[in-house]
Amino acid sequence: MSEIVLGLGNNIDYEITWDSKIIERMIREQGISDGEISIPREIATFRDMILSILGFLRQGTGGERFVSDPAIIEGFADNFEKKITLGGTPARAAMAMRKLGVIPAVHLVTMNEHVSRLLPKDCPSLCSNQETSSYPHLIVQFHRGTRIDVQDIHIETDRSNRIIYTHDRDNAFMALHERLSDFLSDAKVFLISGFNAMRDSALLEERLRRLKESMETLPPGAAVFYEDACFHDPSLSAIVRRYLAPKITLYSLNEDELQNYLGRTVLLTDAQAVAEALEDLQNLLPGPVLILHTRYWALAYGPEAYGYTNALLGGVAMAAARFRCGDAFTRQDYEETLRLPPETAGETFASEIRYLLGDKASCIPSFLVPETKATTVGLGDTFVGGFLPVLV
Repeated sequence: MSEIVLGLGNNIDYEITWDSKIIERMIREQGISDGEISIPREIATFRDMILSILGFLRQGTGGERFVSDPAIIEGFADNFEKKITLGGTPARAAMAMRKLGVIPAVHLVTMNEHVSRLLPKDCPSLCSNQETSSYPHLIVQFHRGTRIDVQDIHIETDRSNRIIYTHDRDNAFMALHERLSDFLSDAKVFLISGFNAMRDSALLEERLRRLKESMETLPPGAAVFYEDACFHDPSLSAIVRRYLAPKITLYSLNEDELQNYLGRTVLLTDAQAVAEALEDLQNLLPGPVLILHTRYWALAYGPEAYGYTNALLGGVAMAAARFRCGDAFTRQDYEETLRLPPETAGETFASEIRYLLGDKASCIPSFLVPETKATTVGLGDTFVGGFLPVLV
């Protein structure tokens, strides 16, 4: 069995091709004005979705939202050209690892013709759902310089990002395969992700109890890597932390998730502000080493942080290769990325944060990559796919 086990959820994605003219037409049809723009916590109507997209565009941030009716996702996607891709941190991380010749084992909750076609064939896998099912996630990717100019709405984005809209019963149920403990018995690293889509607190606690039982078979010294995400019900995140924090070695998140936890905006190029944010976050998560990956840099924060420097470099290079080249990037693209110069703001930040935090932090700047039609979908997942093989 593999030394790297990736769990727990997966899905398929509808990656639409952005078209501002179509969005502007929808704005006119819905009669939306600038003063209405917001980011609803839950998407209950087609109109909510348009308002949400405009809100994220205005902020320049990404996020994830639950859609109450899957027909809204299908109806919206039908307006655009789209491609169907494999989604979920375990699946996307597995695809990234295969670029380096690493073969992980994967725990799945969804199986259908697209998953079967897209998942690397040589990856050992378990799927807890014996039935064929499909609950597509809608991925709205926008780029720097995207403009919306209609009626009284005038928006132009200053960076690329993505928004995820889901109605996914398989990930909300998050069944665990009875043989997961067998997969874990030889693991050196276990990735946990996917609980963010759950909505039933009692079911979540039952799943967490079962997961902890399965984890008893992990060999001594195995690392547990938790990849955070935007919870559809933010209150459930605390339940996951309560159950799993004592078991987690590395707690990984991006800048959007960091700011959601803290309830404030953090200037990612301000080393002092980030140092204070890390200290506040560690008060919420006192056990594991924190891994924070952003568009400017990635860092480890906590005891023996310097032990993760090479893994951070692997994660940053993998994500940057995909940022440059999309899903079709190759090992050669990855190796070429490693030779690129560092991003200037990230390089300055890395030097300043190391000065402020000393041995408690290790930081790798992002590579200097032109942001033309860049791919930000699944960059965090791809970072994980570059980080974990080096960690092993």
